[in-house]
Amino acid sequence: MNFVELLAPARDLQSAVAAVDYGADAVYIGGAKFGARHAAGNSAEQIARVAEYAHRYGVRVHATLNTLIYDDELETAERQARELIAAGVDALIVQDMALRRMDLPVELHASTQVCNMTPEQARFLGECGFARVILERALSLDEIRAICAATNAEVECFVHGAICVGYSGRCFLSRSMSERSGNRGACSQPCRLTYDLTDGCGRTYLAGKHLLSVRDLNLSAHVGELLDAGVRSLKIEGRLKDINYIRNTVAYYRRAVDDALAVRPHLRRASAGESVADFTPDTAKSFTRGESEYFFAGKRAGVASFDTPKAVGEYAGRVTRVERTRFRLDRAHTLAAGDGICFLTPRGLVGTNVNAADGDCVTPNRMEGIAPGCEVYRNYDHRFNQLLERSRTRRVIPAAAVVTASAEGVTFRYTDCEGVAAVAERRIALEPANNAEANAAALRTQAMKSGDTIFAVRSAEVQGAEWFVPASLASQLRREGLAALLQARLARGVEHRILPEGAAEYPSETLSAEENVTNRLAEAFYRDHGVRQIERGLDLAATTAGRRVMRSAYCIRREIGECLKERPRLKGDLWLERGANRYRLEFDCVRCEMSLVDCTRKETAKPKP
Repeated sequence: MNFVELLAPARDLQSAVAAVDYGADAVYIGGAKFGARHAAGNSAEQIARVAEYAHRYGVRVHATLNTLIYDDELETAERQARELIAAGVDALIVQDMALRRMDLPVELHASTQVCNMTPEQARFLGECGFARVILERALSLDEIRAICAATNAEVECFVHGAICVGYSGRCFLSRSMSERSGNRGACSQPCRLTYDLTDGCGRTYLAGKHLLSVRDLNLSAHVGELLDAGVRSLKIEGRLKDINYIRNTVAYYRRAVDDALAVRPHLRRASAGESVADFTPDTAKSFTRGESEYFFAGKRAGVASFDTPKAVGEYAGRVTRVERTRFRLDRAHTLAAGDGICFLTPRGLVGTNVNAADGDCVTPNRMEGIAPGCEVYRNYDHRFNQLLERSRTRRVIPAAAVVTASAEGVTFRYTDCEGVAAVAERRIALEPANNAEANAAALRTQAMKSGDTIFAVRSAEVQGAEWFVPASLASQLRREGLAALLQARLARGVEHRILPEGAAEYPSETLSAEENVTNRLAEAFYRDHGVRQIERGLDLAATTAGRRVMRSAYCIRREIGECLKERPRLKGDLWLERGANRYRLEFDCVRCEMSLVDCTRKETAKPKP
């Protein structure tokens, strides 16, 4: 597969249209249920409208059915899957292997929630008929390269946005604190809360810090390396983000991907059209907790955001002087009235608005917490967001026209940049033109008008200009020709890889509770592929007490300079505590992983049926 896809999130129809207009080759969107973002659900009717708009440009629509399914939900899940297929989606993104067993006439993608981290896992999924494998975010480039080489499935990876600190689909931290499960689309994001790091016996090393909160991902500088490794879909996170985030981030990555493709002639963009943003995109001006490449170049410190889990934005400068109603910064800045700023105080991150800015002076709405030495960040750029709100970027498909006239009639033929063609014609007696040159110029002008269509007619050739074509007839044929060209594009559809379930052997003969088999169809799938022992899925358990509730490539010891491989000062057990919740930290130095074990005392509850 030589096509490269920029895959954008869509919360709803409006976001999906924006993603398409600003350059996405595919969008992913949630159905009414069984999506990993409950707050981003859409009806089949809404998704049908998304598909109709996207398919004009050859943009694919992937629907997320990527949560766990319980036995009593199998029928409902299958019904929704078939409704989405009927609505025109091109692929389903799934976590639960029950969907592999439903004989669905659609391309299946193995969600990152399947925790795709090894060549063996990716190979198995490809041999089982998954057209695509979506990778865990914590992988290095070398690991990504090895996975791409091992599987016949397409490989998709995240390049931008929020990071789950625990391995995707293997985190039960939310479930350990409440009934809300991340594997069921209702994560309460406990990784963004504050914790104390203790020895479990009353001694506190760090208090009230966001010890599990990591910075957001930005791999825009490594798009070319990912393509060379074999990745064919580059994914932006953010189905809960606003439309300005979509416009800005998609436009930014459209440029990055196009630049990478320009020097890789063996690769092609996966959809058609040109999107030239009427602003200069800048990801630092949209929601970000600070940018990180996470473990792309290997596991290392510096990826955490201990002080705040919120968006801090762009660094503006350090406060050098505080006056009654204003303060001064140590550097030139572009802060302006209406901007939002934030800064860290002993009480945490505090924000306010800018009322005025002149030179190095800033007059905020409130002065509380501002002191010499404070580092100030702009987390809302008023002027930039106005540009985004007013943006009228359109996506157009280049086309060419040939007008052919004769004594017996006239034909308008349109051909787009992908070679799709359509014709509009009239068999009618034409009179000789009084001025062939003027007639040709008028026909060229008429043929190149595109109005509110998706096409931009860049050239028009006129043959038989000695025969006069009335302007009204030419206008009518132009409209008919472009309408026929759109229909020809839609009729062509997009390519799908609907694959049968192969007879591959699963890489292991056992599945633990963390691998979350929660229904009879998923259990049958794994048993048919050689798994002999399957533990009941942890999301079905009455409690997570005593169980590992998170496994992660992120390590607090590494982050605070106390790696067990490097002569640490802290040699005993470490715990995370928050109120009544207590988690013992376990460190696997061979795998270079950290785990959280739930040691909170809980009342016994009934397990799920």
